Amino acid sequence: MDLAVLRDDLVDSLEHESKGIVQSPRLSDAMRTVPREAFLADGQEAYSDRPFERLGTRVLSPSTVARLLEALDPEEGDDVLVVGAGVGYTAAVIAELVGEANVHAIDITRRLVMDARSNLAAAGYEGVLVDRRDGADGLPEYAPYDCILLEAAAIEPPAALVDQLDDDGRLVMPLGAGEQSLAVVEPDGVAERLGGVAFQPMLVEGEQADTPERNRTQREDRERARRAAQSRSGWEQEWIDWDSR
Repeated sequence: MDLAVLRDDLVDSLEHESKGIVQSPRLSDAMRTVPREAFLADGQEAYSDRPFERLGTRVLSPSTVARLLEALDPEEGDDVLVVGAGVGYTAAVIAELVGEANVHAIDITRRLVMDARSNLAAAGYEGVLVDRRDGADGLPEYAPYDCILLEAAAIEPPAALVDQLDDDGRLVMPLGAGEQSLAVVEPDGVAERLGGVAFQPMLVEGEQADTPERNRTQREDRERARRAAQSRSGWEQEWIDWDSR
């Protein structure tokens, strides 16, 4: 089937669901334009409304992306920072809304940065800047931002990200540890909560899949447990045939 037809069918379903996940005509047009198949290996599977796993990260479902971007509500020409570039799809949709030169994306995992760059170029959005950074630090070189989107959960808004907002800017993020809510954060604090969500927690250096684990105690405890399980003592040792010695 024509992938453009699948794309239209997907957005139609997101517009016509009982909650009307896609409400903005601009977002509707953007999601109908961006070729999601460029960001996932299976073209037809790209248009099912479910998350995927890729390179150790979760690729958000289209409905989740739509929910985030409805909350972010970027306007044409806004400077936008995406924290958690992933495979690059969300950044591409934002590029359709504000212009690709206005979109900056960062990720803590180097191979995801490379993957996002490649995917964005293949989809026609090579003007989006993707850099390898710790998300909690943001990207101060290009601040201030009109909008910042954090695609990972944190107990409280990262101070650096709030500091990098324009005076009337907004940060959209999953807020909380166990129970999370989608929060709109302004420079003076949380302005709005938009219902429950379930996101993976924000990573720090050493926790991403392609680097050594940061927590040495946990790593060493696991190694000790592994060695203990493999060791034997007393009668559990292999039988020694003394007669043959």
